[in-house]
Amino acid sequence: MRRAAFAVAAGAMAVSLAACGSAKESGGGSSSSSSAKKKGDNIKVGLLLPENQTARYEKFDKPLIEKKIKELTNNKATLVYANAKQDASTQNQQVDTMITNKVDVLIVDAVDSAAIKNSVQKAKDAGIPVVAYDRLAQGPIDAYTSFDNVTVGKTQGEALLKALGSKAKSGKIVMMNGSSTDPNAAQFKKGALSVLQGKVNIGKSYDTKDWKPENANANMEGAISAIGKKNLIGVYSANDGMAGGIITALKAAGISNIPVTGQDAELAGVQRIVAGTQYMSVYKPYPQEANVAAEMAVDLAQGKSLSSVAPDKVDSPTTKQIPSKLVPVQSLTKDNIKDTVIKDGIYTVADICTPQYKAACDKIGLK
Repeated sequence: MRRAAFAVAAGAMAVSLAACGSAKESGGGSSSSSSAKKKGDNIKVGLLLPENQTARYEKFDKPLIEKKIKELTNNKATLVYANAKQDASTQNQQVDTMITNKVDVLIVDAVDSAAIKNSVQKAKDAGIPVVAYDRLAQGPIDAYTSFDNVTVGKTQGEALLKALGSKAKSGKIVMMNGSSTDPNAAQFKKGALSVLQGKVNIGKSYDTKDWKPENANANMEGAISAIGKKNLIGVYSANDGMAGGIITALKAAGISNIPVTGQDAELAGVQRIVAGTQYMSVYKPYPQEANVAAEMAVDLAQGKSLSSVAPDKVDSPTTKQIPSKLVPVQSLTKDNIKDTVIKDGIYTVADICTPQYKAACDKIGLK
């Protein structure tokens, strides 16, 4: 497991989201923390993460959340962990298990934001507050932390436009969006389209099942066939994993030197940026997001107010005014690798500049 001694940015940007919800469910929002029984440091925290296809969850999120929870509870709290491996039914069963195990609070990164709704209600009925982590799950959520997902999409769109420059209207781009079951994917797409619409020609657009690189690869092969190699000028990819599948398809078709976006600053993505096959990624400071989730969970379990850790409010389709904290993001290109993922201790130069990438690293001054 990679070391968890990460430098964390001091402050987060306060963001308020416009209402997008419907009727508030009974018991939702911020009321639960006041009704929770006061507990000491000997708490049991359940953590449910959605999948292990994306490197971040096992390498960053889990160890960071666990480390912060231990710090906040004088090393007395217990973390109960499970990964759904991209299966919504499995995750619902995992919630049931957490309830049976009588966890004091639950942190959930939902596989499917709608499918988890009834399980969140079950936890609520059992007196277990729920923190929605990274994705805004439906149901009576008590707190939520994520990145500003619309801004993520805008950041990707702006980078793609910059890379295309005067050629933005000279051909067609492909939009490889994330899974339709992930509410974040819709927000990424919304942000990207707010920048790209009218400035590029979108030849094909896909909602990629389960965010899987192999599905993105198959979609990309279809797009190349439909659009034509000579007409393709760039690809909006919603994350790094899919960018890998896309770039494989481009290479197989003999296409090079077109910009491909990404997200998550995965090691493979950063290495592709160094090599020049991927144009950019979005660096999301996981330490900050993980720390906020841990603080929310401990405060809820101990019956404390969330006012200091959750200054924002968001609405889900089922619950209004959820106490929240949204964390800012940053565009990652070959020009700022040192000032982002290396500076924050996510990776070392040695991690990135393996023998295969040493010449490329030397070329951009990454030593």
